[in-house]
Amino acid sequence: MTSRSYSSFLGLASGELLDLPVTPKAVPRLMNYPGVISDLKSDKSNDGGSDTPPIRRERKIIVANMLPLHAQRDAETGSWKFSLDEDSLLVQLKDGLSSETEVLYVGSLKVDVESHEQEEVSQKLFEEFGCVPTFLPPDLHKKFYHGFCKQQLWPLFHYMLPISPDHGDRFDRSLWHSYVSANKIFADRIMEVINQDDCVWVHDYHLMVLPTFLRKRFTRVKLGFFLHSPFPSSEIYRTLPVRDEILKALLNCDLIGFHTFDYARHFLSCCSRMLGLDYECKRGYIGLEYFGRTIYIKILPVGIHLGRLESILNLPSTIKKAREIQEQYKGKKLFLGVDDMDIFKGISLKLLAVENLLKQNPDMQGKLVLIQIVNPARSTGKGVQETKRETYLTAKRINETYGSSVYDPVVLIDHPIPLSEKVAYYAMAECCIVNAVRDGMNLVPYEYVVCRQGTKAMDEARGKNGEYSHLSMLVVSEFIGCSPSLSGAIRINPWDIDAVADALNSALNIHNAEKQLRHEKHYKYVSTHDVGYWGRSFIQDLERACKEHYSKRCWGIGFGLGFRVIALSPNFRKLSISHIISSYNKTSRRAIFLDYDGTIIPQCSIMKAPSPEVISVLSDLCNDPKNTVFIVSGRGRNSLSEWFDPCEKLGLAAEHGYFIRWSRTSEWEISPLLADFDWKRIAEPVMRLYTETTDGSYIETKETALVWHHQDADPDFGSCQAKELLDHLENVLANDPVVVKRGQQIVEVKPQGLSKGMAVQKLLSTMVDNRKPPDFVMCIGDDRSDEDMFEDIAQFLSSPLLPAVPEFFACTVGRKPSKAKYYLDDAADVMKLLQGLARAAANPKPRPNPDIQFSFDSYAGEG
Repeated sequence: MTSRSYSSFLGLASGELLDLPVTPKAVPRLMNYPGVISDLKSDKSNDGGSDTPPIRRERKIIVANMLPLHAQRDAETGSWKFSLDEDSLLVQLKDGLSSETEVLYVGSLKVDVESHEQEEVSQKLFEEFGCVPTFLPPDLHKKFYHGFCKQQLWPLFHYMLPISPDHGDRFDRSLWHSYVSANKIFADRIMEVINQDDCVWVHDYHLMVLPTFLRKRFTRVKLGFFLHSPFPSSEIYRTLPVRDEILKALLNCDLIGFHTFDYARHFLSCCSRMLGLDYECKRGYIGLEYFGRTIYIKILPVGIHLGRLESILNLPSTIKKAREIQEQYKGKKLFLGVDDMDIFKGISLKLLAVENLLKQNPDMQGKLVLIQIVNPARSTGKGVQETKRETYLTAKRINETYGSSVYDPVVLIDHPIPLSEKVAYYAMAECCIVNAVRDGMNLVPYEYVVCRQGTKAMDEARGKNGEYSHLSMLVVSEFIGCSPSLSGAIRINPWDIDAVADALNSALNIHNAEKQLRHEKHYKYVSTHDVGYWGRSFIQDLERACKEHYSKRCWGIGFGLGFRVIALSPNFRKLSISHIISSYNKTSRRAIFLDYDGTIIPQCSIMKAPSPEVISVLSDLCNDPKNTVFIVSGRGRNSLSEWFDPCEKLGLAAEHGYFIRWSRTSEWEISPLLADFDWKRIAEPVMRLYTETTDGSYIETKETALVWHHQDADPDFGSCQAKELLDHLENVLANDPVVVKRGQQIVEVKPQGLSKGMAVQKLLSTMVDNRKPPDFVMCIGDDRSDEDMFEDIAQFLSSPLLPAVPEFFACTVGRKPSKAKYYLDDAADVMKLLQGLARAAANPKPRPNPDIQFSFDSYAGEG
């Protein structure tokens, strides 16, 4: 059988360990006394190892692929000149932060800087603009940005699969290695300037594995990530060969932001299907539990900078251009489109809809004009060239068919224009159409709404001072990120050309009073959810997500991109043999309670019967006259008695303790609870209904309970059905003496008052009544039902019935919130512990055995 540490090394073959620049590494944490792993002993000023946060002014470090700078060489001196890009989102989000907040930017420049100039440029940018440039070698940058980002991630995130060479590029692992290497360089630059209390905010899909490198060096760094593109459904994303590496890297963040719930839902579904993680809503927030840490999910679309647009609206050049447009298109209805030239913006589909509108409404010919502003393409390739060619051919055909020598129904502006000119078109257009077939957060509709609201100077230029001076109409694709926030827009499916044409027609014919209501609704939202609000809200949620950083003990495990941080309560520690053996050997009456599924055998195991190894270990423990060993399980007594027949002295508590047997030769004791099982006639048909509609589910019938299992069903659908079944059963069984509970991929109905906790209390009471009070109690379980055991045993052991308080070891399987004080990673660790106890009984002074000894080295070797 392959060991867990060996399986970690197998993961390295997938490219987790790459030839990357060396980053200063922390001193490994060592276990300085049993069960507790100490914090770092060195460099506490950087790694967050101290449990008491030092007092230091916080900074916000904004990380993106490109710095918000304009750069050009001076023609005379040859030196570089830089200026801040006031239109950059990264600059504008500062409006949401305190004026006292120090903001640093980390990213690349849009120009190539010679190696001998890089140090001087870095110093200049840091001192004048608070910018830390990353200089990627040209070949690496090409493979990183134009290769992996634009050929792999960007198409895939926009739902484009590389089915053929003509529709995407096959996965190239060398490009992936370049992507990881570039992310590592970004991380190294951050490490040069970061303090432990700084907030780091990483932007977009270019830097999705950067969080792993930062978290590996700074365990408690406040780390947020915002994705500006769509996140595809799990069926699309799972085709990516490095899907797990990217998901695990993102989960090293504290907060992950998305524009819409759909994008967040797809991400959560990927985490569930590929990593087996569950999420839940906590007081309005969505949280993912990951190795003791809670990763929060934020859903908030980006806003725009109103002040910037309003200042441009008041520029003389803008006013002048607006008057020119008004005069040029006098008597005509203006539609406006502003899009990048790429395959997902749907420009050609938009043109076809306009053609359809003109064809169906001949009276509009000569009166309707679509002005399509085409921004330069951000990527290259065959697809972009085909899209450009199709756009021009379609526009030419429409103009030839429905235009004249003095009238073109479609006007393409395909050259760079000043922002003031673009704003003038916004202000003069009666309707704006965004027809993208897939887009992240398109800000064009927001900008259009603000420009149509206008300013006093613009209103005078337009001659709009009457009752309906501020009107706007939006036709937006349902596949763009801003669509959910624009409730007054006409939403369209861009692929349905007839429907888009009808929407354009409706936008023209809606009464002005309704247009104004729609505009006011949009402007209210856009003006209150601007870019400053977005930045402030994200930073506030990041601070909230990190508030427990110093209340937990943290350390990192794993290799390469499989690295993750374990965060545990100071009182929650891993149970090691060295910690328990001394107590075990000193005691003479021991009670050991073990759950079965998920504890002794793995939850995912197909073979449910115990292995010969399990039987042997339990027999060794039971043969020690000092031990009383019980399997406490929800399984039926027939299965348990058959499986554990070789263990003569093993006690069994079946069906949560309704049936108890002290040894193989003793009779089954039945709980005194009323044996009224008429409720089964009601519950079973309901369960059968959900079984028939949920592939992979089945019903387990016990003597006292009914259990609906869904571990083999689709994870999302099974979980959804389990919630529905739980509600359904609680309603129909409201007047019956039963309880309905969810467990590990099950829904169970059982009699009231029946629990594992009550069962172990009865067993302990019997031991006390027989004048054999235990002086050592160990309880191990993995499920919610086992939490009852941990709680009830603790209560019983604190009662005055016992002559002395025994040593108590409550241990849960898996790192998760629990009432237990200790944890073990999995069923394999439970078996190692039981083997160690069995050997300790045979040899009261055992020597360290590497096969069973828990050390940090073996623990950290998990991949």
